[in-house]
Amino acid sequence: MELRISAPLLASMGPLIFTLWVILGLMGTNVQGNSAEVSILGSGSSFIYPQMSIWIPKFTEEHPWVTLNYNPTGSGTGQKQFLSKLVDFAASDPPLTREVWLRYRGRVLQMPVVLGAVVITYNLPVEGQLQLDGRVLARIYRGEVRYWDDPLIRELNPTMKLPHREIVAVHRSDSSGTTNIFTFFLHKASPRDWPLDLVGKSVEWPVDSKGNGVGAKGNQGVTQVVMNTPYSLGYVELSYALENDLPMASVMNAEGNFVAPSTQSITEAARRAFSLLPKSPLDDFSLDLDTVVYAPGEGSYPLTSFVHLIFWTHYGEKAGAIREFVRFVNTEGQELIAEGYAPIPPELRLVNLKAVGLIKP
Repeated sequence: MELRISAPLLASMGPLIFTLWVILGLMGTNVQGNSAEVSILGSGSSFIYPQMSIWIPKFTEEHPWVTLNYNPTGSGTGQKQFLSKLVDFAASDPPLTREVWLRYRGRVLQMPVVLGAVVITYNLPVEGQLQLDGRVLARIYRGEVRYWDDPLIRELNPTMKLPHREIVAVHRSDSSGTTNIFTFFLHKASPRDWPLDLVGKSVEWPVDSKGNGVGAKGNQGVTQVVMNTPYSLGYVELSYALENDLPMASVMNAEGNFVAPSTQSITEAARRAFSLLPKSPLDDFSLDLDTVVYAPGEGSYPLTSFVHLIFWTHYGEKAGAIREFVRFVNTEGQELIAEGYAPIPPELRLVNLKAVGLIKP
């Protein structure tokens, strides 16, 4: 007997019913018993590391035959290690480029598993919340806006008493999905100030040649440099700023509104993107960053992003464990979301769960 359940109906189900629905095999895949111990290694995004720190202990508690480790090397390194088969899966803020996807088409699976945000944090002795836009941020990282009391910053913050002190612009020194999101936002918000050749996981920062740019490894590194450097500014994943109680700027979105990062504003930014995403983990996800960064919407936070997990379609003896991890992330894992992130909707979980039936020994 075949049972069909529509996505709208599924979306109305509670988390427990949704989880049971998947576990009972209505996706057409049976849960296999496993007795042999299996070790899985992942690498990549530091953006998702706080979320992984919640998922992994819970998953391994429920699957004691699986040892699962994740190394936050940065999205670029994670993709390289995955494609070189040094690790079993990668986490990456940007998905595979279309060129890479075409090279591995039919052999790789991609899935957005959580929503997050890049925030602008700062170490500045001022009262109130700083307001910034893409044009000013682009010119800061070009080394053209050098002082906190620059007229362009004062124009955005007319009631704030800004000091005449040099801005220390902190950025990632490693290949980073967070950098990809930040630089893509700068280009979309102010293309004249931030051309396309300055967009990527690793870029040559113009501010460094002006003498007031500082690089740091990982979201952790940027967080620490900003915390320890007066008059600095940097970009980090939202959960790192929350964990360290750092101030966060409101950023002008595509509608011209200053919006602070929050679960609500992140979800609002992604609302339009969900309907535009591919309908199979085998498909090309290379354009999904464009749908969510600087997205339209009155309350959309402009530096919102998905984080993707990337898997192979064949794993030998590890296939059962990988299937269980995919199942967990897209069912129970969506109810275990860390502060600073937002879950994906049930419709997208269904798309991701198609991977369970595509992963083979």
